[in-house]
Amino acid sequence: MSVQEYLDKHMLSRKIEDAVNAAVRAKTQDPVLFISNHMKKAVSSVITKVKARQILDSRGIPTVEVDLYTNKGMFRASVPSGDSSAMYEAVELRDGDKGIYLGNAVTKAVKNINEKISEALVGMDPTVQPQIDQAMIDLDKTEKKCELGANAILAVSIAACRAGAAEKEVPLYKHIADIYGKSNSTLPVPAFTVISGGKHSGNSLPVQDIMILPTGAGKFEEALQMGSETYHHLKAVITEKYGANGCNVGEDGGFTPDISSIREGFDIVREAIGRTGYNDKIKIGIGVAATEFCIGTKYDLEFKSPNKSGQNFKSGDDMIQMYKDLCCDYPIASIEDPFDKEDWEHSKRFCGLGLCQVIGDDLLMSNPKRIERAIQESACNSLLLKISQIGTVTEAVEVVKMAKDACWGVVVSHRFGETDDSFIADLAVAVGAGQIKAGAPCRGERLAKYNQLLRIEQELGDHAVYAGEDWRL
Repeated sequence: MSVQEYLDKHMLSRKIEDAVNAAVRAKTQDPVLFISNHMKKAVSSVITKVKARQILDSRGIPTVEVDLYTNKGMFRASVPSGDSSAMYEAVELRDGDKGIYLGNAVTKAVKNINEKISEALVGMDPTVQPQIDQAMIDLDKTEKKCELGANAILAVSIAACRAGAAEKEVPLYKHIADIYGKSNSTLPVPAFTVISGGKHSGNSLPVQDIMILPTGAGKFEEALQMGSETYHHLKAVITEKYGANGCNVGEDGGFTPDISSIREGFDIVREAIGRTGYNDKIKIGIGVAATEFCIGTKYDLEFKSPNKSGQNFKSGDDMIQMYKDLCCDYPIASIEDPFDKEDWEHSKRFCGLGLCQVIGDDLLMSNPKRIERAIQESACNSLLLKISQIGTVTEAVEVVKMAKDACWGVVVSHRFGETDDSFIADLAVAVGAGQIKAGAPCRGERLAKYNQLLRIEQELGDHAVYAGEDWRL
């Protein structure tokens, strides 16, 4: 780019002229300093450098961190990672060398940022998020971001989003709301993980997690208090019934008592809620992750018990009946992934019963094509949004629009491999998601999100609205 092209791109010639004229009008004693200060205010910041590194996530597995620089300063972002199949989601680029971090190193993704992405973005205005994200998508040239890596692209996308907010001198959630196209100030209902199961714990509980949703709170601060108090009462209940070893926690902070049935888990959670006195103010949610124990068209709820596995399969119809019975006996507000990711028929039939919110996670993979199909077939009525599955801020906002237009609920979600980056908290507020799933009310990488929501609520003051009973709207 020539000097004149650079001046033309950023309209600097006109801004320099305006600064000189302003200095003349002001009759300043130090015109050079006056012009310099005037230009700092008039000239928009541009991306000047992008630098990435490999760090470790909450599981000790490598992930990508980015420092993006503009004239305003340095803006950092890091990306989470999960265990989902990459069949329908954007691809995390990992090195694959089993001798280094068991094949999980991300030095290739880091190199792509430091060389290819940096070169493409330097000089761009950080406030134009869609153009920044599109530039990286065009550079990658693959549908699932296989060339550069979704982990590389997303880290830069989030860092650029922070830089854009700083350039506009607004909070991050307000900048994201501008990208979304609507002004929102809704604090989401947190879905706190309190018991962990599935493949993320050593107990026999087949489902991935049991959650509590404090829908009856008046504000987010109160919801966090309810979640924390219930969590600690549950710890006491578990200690009494299963011993202290039952209070070990899973990857997202949920307790892992030696329970084998869903009902047993619900019973101790309900007892803990009863001890808090909140009762009707707290609902229960369940993350089934049924794909983990689906074999063909059957479901093996005993898959974690070697002596029982394979002896008592359930059909899709059996699973529907089980969920119906559970919804009758417990205050269940939400069920996530009740069936296998390819079991569209039973998902559709169960969703049609209208018993609770039916969330698509593995079913959807935050993939626009899968979301569109689920909307058309009424296979679920809520989106679990994992931004690392789609790869850019702009695309994440677009799938939220798809879900909202279909009158779906939206749950902005963490991953099992998390960092202390709190971006999803601002995202949830900005798009008015109404729900956020960030793990238990413990562990630093989980609390980073919840504590950020506290700050946002305080900043909004009287304008803050907690989703509460309207959590799905």
